[in-house]
Amino acid sequence: MPDIILHQYATSPFSEKVRLVLGAKGLSWCAVEIPPIMPKPDVTALTGGYRRTPVMQIGADIYCDTALICAVLDRMAPNPPLYPSFQAAQSRIMAAWLDSALFTAAVTYAMQPAGVQSMLAHLSPAQVQAFMADRKAMRGDTNALRMPLPEAAAMLHETLGSLQQQFAAGVQHVAGPELSIADFSLFHCLWFVRRATALAALLDGYPLVKTWYARMQAYGHGKLRVIPSESALADAYDHDPLPHDPTIIPGAGFAAGDAVTVTPTDYAKDPVSGLLLTLTEHVVTIRRQDARAGAVNVHFPRQNYHVQAAG
Repeated sequence: MPDIILHQYATSPFSEKVRLVLGAKGLSWCAVEIPPIMPKPDVTALTGGYRRTPVMQIGADIYCDTALICAVLDRMAPNPPLYPSFQAAQSRIMAAWLDSALFTAAVTYAMQPAGVQSMLAHLSPAQVQAFMADRKAMRGDTNALRMPLPEAAAMLHETLGSLQQQFAAGVQHVAGPELSIADFSLFHCLWFVRRATALAALLDGYPLVKTWYARMQAYGHGKLRVIPSESALADAYDHDPLPHDPTIIPGAGFAAGDAVTVTPTDYAKDPVSGLLLTLTEHVVTIRRQDARAGAVNVHFPRQNYHVQAAG
């Protein structure tokens, strides 16, 4: 089996979500440190232009979006399960809300002037300007990752207050009695706020949430080694993609081998082009060819991605 390679950068909150999953499952993996802003030529050679971070690579198979990445890791290493059977539905539903609505609130809250000053203090003024321009381009003409600050603060406090009550009642995890994907989705939101050190006191009023946070943080990041992006590209080039599910949902209007684009529906709407291999209610897989990466299969979750005919 080829190595698990995570294309990520240290301050990426969604990368932290996956790093913690890797730690909880005790997995060994390789990290490729990618730029936090465009251009990202080496990872683009693998994905075809997918803009978000992180991306997971296993040989010539490229997995986009942490919703899919975590599901793939759970199949590879089932313990501890991320989707316990008796709370699978609520775990998935809560994780989706935390990754979207609460993450938007966390970004808005953390990006107050005091938070920006602490998080971007290591950058030069020109680098800060480039970072802000990149994030504006990611949002495009949508309001994704933005909400009024009072509403963001209210959402965070309401969520933390509800969890404080739940933990006090003896339910020790976000979506029920067992650890699940929802715990990891909440963790990275709070991890991001805590990076804005001037605002990290948000959790002080919720001691049981702080205790839960410390338990989650103790999972660590597993066994990792940093490799150069050239090694990851060579790994893709030297492997054939894994066998794929050939299912195309009847009535979807597509057939295997059709030229399509796959585009996120909320933000970072950069289309990725390829030949359609799989289209189910769970996953979209396309085949791409790149001069440096070779033939790769790029996988996306079906939810929150738009598939349309190329051109």
